[in-house]
Amino acid sequence: MKITKAYLNWSSGKDACLALNNLQQSKSLSVELLLTTYNADLNRVTMHGVPISLVEAQAKSLGLPLDFLSLKGDVSMTTYNAAVKKKVTSLKAEGFTASVFGDIALDDLKEYREKQYRPLGVEPIFPLWGKDTQNLANYFINLGFKAIVIAVSAKRLDASFCGRIYDREFLNDLPKGVDPCGENGEFHTFVYDGPNFKFPVPFKLGDKIMQSYQPSKRNDKDDCFKNQSFWDNQFWFQEVIPIES
Repeated sequence: MKITKAYLNWSSGKDACLALNNLQQSKSLSVELLLTTYNADLNRVTMHGVPISLVEAQAKSLGLPLDFLSLKGDVSMTTYNAAVKKKVTSLKAEGFTASVFGDIALDDLKEYREKQYRPLGVEPIFPLWGKDTQNLANYFINLGFKAIVIAVSAKRLDASFCGRIYDREFLNDLPKGVDPCGENGEFHTFVYDGPNFKFPVPFKLGDKIMQSYQPSKRNDKDDCFKNQSFWDNQFWFQEVIPIES
């Protein structure tokens, strides 16, 4: 039986990492590439703020090639859609017929991805979709993954949660109403070790920075993100700095 050749949309965080691990264990798809979207103005992962060099170290530890989708910081949905179409079309020409996402919830986001990818002949795959987020959080920790919280919405969490290890103590301290996987945009993570890593990714902590954003100017009629909570205006970011080996 022919195994589907897939690439995984790699954010550097726990959901993408868990989706990859699950597919590697099930062998239902052949994940042969990680694709990271990054802010070309900052040279950092979009929304996560992780330096590209740390993503490269993750890919090396995971033993997978890495590709990039570079976008300006204040990109319109029209420009974003065109850039994604161009990249996906290029990957399809290389034999990739499935695009894996770590999404767990947000129906409109899933529908958007399906509408965007299927006409290009690439099937969007959601290994974690609809699963209980508390169970997923515990499963991630039980497997032995190590992650640090590198961004938190200032509207949802105070600065003390930023820079903490993603473990049971962190989960127990979350205020009521905050999703244990951060599915409403409450926080983002950086994974630095785990069962499918060949070695821990070395890094050190830098400053903790408050970043404010102007309200979105997106007017695109196909902007499925404009009403989502992950467009909160203020985030605390924990700087993670690569350590040269």
